[in-house]
Amino acid sequence: MTRPFSTTRRRILIDALAGAGTIGLLPVANAMAASAQQAGRAHGLPDIEPPTGDLHDFDFFVGKWNGTNRRLKKRWVGSDDWDVFPGSLTCGSHLGGVVNLDYDVEFPTKGWSGMTVRTFHLETRQWYLYWINSKTGELFPPVVGGFDGDRGEFYGDDTDEGRPVKIKFLWTRFTPDHARWQQAFSLDGKEWETNWICDHHRAKA
Repeated sequence: MTRPFSTTRRRILIDALAGAGTIGLLPVANAMAASAQQAGRAHGLPDIEPPTGDLHDFDFFVGKWNGTNRRLKKRWVGSDDWDVFPGSLTCGSHLGGVVNLDYDVEFPTKGWSGMTVRTFHLETRQWYLYWINSKTGELFPPVVGGFDGDRGEFYGDDTDEGRPVKIKFLWTRFTPDHARWQQAFSLDGKEWETNWICDHHRAKA
């Protein structure tokens, strides 16, 4: 179960955004608090306890990356028809690792971009991952979890075209220069459909 979004974590986010040169995104801190309240601060997954992690779980991802994205064209119909498109991002670590940011997340063939804000809750030893995209400016509800070895699992609540869903992020570290992110949705927390996969490769200097 997740904990209430504290003013301490809001302050951490504000400091990190300022340090990353993204001062224009400071209103995100208030939006994060509202997002946590909307999600009820609990993820409604009675059979799944989001794993704990470590402060340095995402240190491996710091730097510039290029990605190959595969996203299902239609969800919930058993489709295996994927839209394949490129992406790129820059990841930075802030406040001694407590905040990790993916900024300049670009999808050049799609005409939109995004940003991931990750905050590490020192008491629960869990990461809170928030996504923002330029299409709507919406701060999506967080997924919560951590890494065990080279595998990271993160769970949360969201909606898909107005329907409540459970959401899972799966991170896999293959090598220092190759990592995979996957997103899956579920209606019951038991059967999952993976709908987005991105293979990240470290950009060459």
